[in-house]
Amino acid sequence: MSSATDYELAMMTEDDQLFFKQLGQRIAGLRKELRMTQVQLAEYLGISQQHMQSFEAGRRKVSASMLPKLAQLFGISVDELVGMEDKPAKRGPVPKLLRQVEQVALLPKAKQKFVSEMLETVIQQASH
Repeated sequence: MSSATDYELAMMTEDDQLFFKQLGQRIAGLRKELRMTQVQLAEYLGISQQHMQSFEAGRRKVSASMLPKLAQLFGISVDELVGMEDKPAKRGPVPKLLRQVEQVALLPKAKQKFVSEMLETVIQQASH
């Protein structure tokens, strides 16, 4: 662990430590449901993989500004993400197209635009 992470962990109350450990476990589980790597999620959030690893392990506090972005990516409310609501035991299998759209959202903007334009072309051709 880095000294910054040691300091952050030392500054957490026992309640904080439990909360962020549980939040990290939820984030890791939801990330795995989407078949995303820590690296992909870290890039999506604009942080390093090591930072992401510290979040998932509960060694660092997840920034409040990241919660809406994570909730949107996972398709749940912020309340569900932080454990305020019971979520169903397991979401049904994520349809392949939805998984693909979620993965496209992680691509650089130029590649997202290319995929979007390609889809538009296919949809327009199919509707004629």
